[in-house]
Amino acid sequence: MAEQFQHAMLPQPTHDELARQNFVQSLRMHIFRNISVGNKVIYEKLAEPKFEQQHQRPPLNRYEIREVMQQEPYYRWASALKRINQEILWDAVNSSVDRQLPELIERAKDQGGELGTLTLDPNFQIPTHQKAVDIHCMPGGYHSEFTDDDVAAGATYDRGVYVYGLGWLGPLNDDIGLSIVQNYLLPEFPDFRPRKILDMGCSIGNSTLPYVDGFPDAEVHAIDVGAPMLRYAHARAESLGKRVHFSQQNAEQTNFPDESFDLVVSHILLHEIPPPAVRKVMQESYRLLAPGGMMLHVEAPLYRHMDLYTQFVYDWETVNNNEPFWSAVRDLDLVTLAVEAGFASDKTFEKFVPNGAWKANVTNSLFKNGNSGSRGTWFVVAATK
Repeated sequence: MAEQFQHAMLPQPTHDELARQNFVQSLRMHIFRNISVGNKVIYEKLAEPKFEQQHQRPPLNRYEIREVMQQEPYYRWASALKRINQEILWDAVNSSVDRQLPELIERAKDQGGELGTLTLDPNFQIPTHQKAVDIHCMPGGYHSEFTDDDVAAGATYDRGVYVYGLGWLGPLNDDIGLSIVQNYLLPEFPDFRPRKILDMGCSIGNSTLPYVDGFPDAEVHAIDVGAPMLRYAHARAESLGKRVHFSQQNAEQTNFPDESFDLVVSHILLHEIPPPAVRKVMQESYRLLAPGGMMLHVEAPLYRHMDLYTQFVYDWETVNNNEPFWSAVRDLDLVTLAVEAGFASDKTFEKFVPNGAWKANVTNSLFKNGNSGSRGTWFVVAATK
């Protein structure tokens, strides 16, 4: 696993804090490599035959698979262990962030704003659907503030995503944006040179920064609903020498003028919002795009790309991991929503983009040999205007 890049804003764990975080990673790896795989054996050997005996047919959908699997002690135990691992992940990271929070707040201020900008709205209303639960079980979610000039959510997310993902997004947690830029936009559209770019739901800007490098002449904007995320994102970008204009806005309705951008993107935003909000994001993307511009929304694969058992496995996120909209969004036809928003059907399409672009920037042979935990591809719904 690649070491996380030590930029100026990253919280630094003590020996004991790092040991706890390493334990969380080791346990997570053990669960997925050695325990979760047993669920399929339980399903095929026990649960599915029981269902077929009772109903005289195989399960027809993920809900029926869940119904019968929840009766199996092995599945219940494995599921509980995954949830416990998620909770101790945040505890292990939060203890480090909380200890350093005053220093991190001052460090964020010291980064200044000579490259990009940060615009926060003191009257901003967090969408109700974001306040309903702590997404991913992350305490306080992405938006909560507990002190003046808070950056805790951003610091927790930055380190937490790396620990959670076992480093598979790369040293800067930037593989989503990096793979879209390096594995898709630059090679397939070599003449596309957007002048203004917008990243919707940018969190800490980890997926935003590859667009700064990929399109150095572009003016890059990034929005999110969470002020502590944006403070951290701005300071992080400044510390890395990247010019980004961050602002606190809801992607469903922004304050940018019509046709402001040549490229509008998001990275795993859509599954964090309910289907009606997804429709509004598509409509706003259309409004914001200039003629000839491109929209790209990156997500995990939809359920229609999976067999029923894999759908059931993915659905664990909604049922057990505080991802209330994950399941509903996986069922959407995103191409149809884009067309309904105004994009022409012959200019709207789906695309699977190879991930792992970060490995091209890592010289360590461990990762060159494919031991990074790469998941294969990113799913993209795209349109041109």
